[in-house]
Amino acid sequence: MSGAWELQVRRSRRLRAAERALRFLSPIVLLAVWEWAVRAHVLDARFFPAPTAVGRAAVALAAGGELWTDLRVTLARLFLGFLAGAVPGVALGLAMGLSRWVRAAVSPLIAALYPIPKIAILPLIILIFGLGDVSKIVIVAIGVFFIMAINASAGVLQIDRIYLDVARAYGLRGLGYVRRVLLPGALPSVLTGARVSLGIALVLVVAAEFLAAKDGLGYLIWNGWQTLQVEQMYVGLVAIAILGYLLTIGLEEIERIALPWVHR
Repeated sequence: MSGAWELQVRRSRRLRAAERALRFLSPIVLLAVWEWAVRAHVLDARFFPAPTAVGRAAVALAAGGELWTDLRVTLARLFLGFLAGAVPGVALGLAMGLSRWVRAAVSPLIAALYPIPKIAILPLIILIFGLGDVSKIVIVAIGVFFIMAINASAGVLQIDRIYLDVARAYGLRGLGYVRRVLLPGALPSVLTGARVSLGIALVLVVAAEFLAAKDGLGYLIWNGWQTLQVEQMYVGLVAIAILGYLLTIGLEEIERIALPWVHR
């Protein structure tokens, strides 16, 4: 019996290793195909520069410090906006899942406001908060808030009622009730919402930097378009793609640690 269990464990480890190797190799294969297509003139280098040309532009921008400055600024706006939207969003979602009265009062407002494209209200946000970092943080926070509230509420509603009743029977109240019952039960939905929210947050912060910024990865792309530096545009695009990939992998690892029973 133990031999069969060890065999299953080894097989599971091999599958995880193969999965991680595939995640690493697939972007490399894409870059190799892209390089070949440009050198074979399948793609026009004026619009699709080869990865080697983009790499040289990235090295030049990194050596000059511009790339690191833009990356740092975008990351700061992204994480501040994410936190500003996720914390109240999760709090409201937990309250909605726990109380039918809160859910009845808030659900119509979320249903009406959530479908509005967040980038469409950017001019209003800029009018209120100005052209500085605050407007970018606010637009990200708004986009994150709704997703986290919806997912946290759904997570609470999926908890088996018997666990809630047992917790109340043992006298759990207030923060202890939230920490020991609600948050663990809603955690899978909350983490799923975090993964979706981070992608939306990255889109929003880059879009905001297109329109009203003098730094950041969005500005790097927009400035490359204005000055016809196509390689610079691709450096910004690749940087965003890598950033999104790393954020997704990071959240998956957090999920794997926080929810080991889901990722066995």
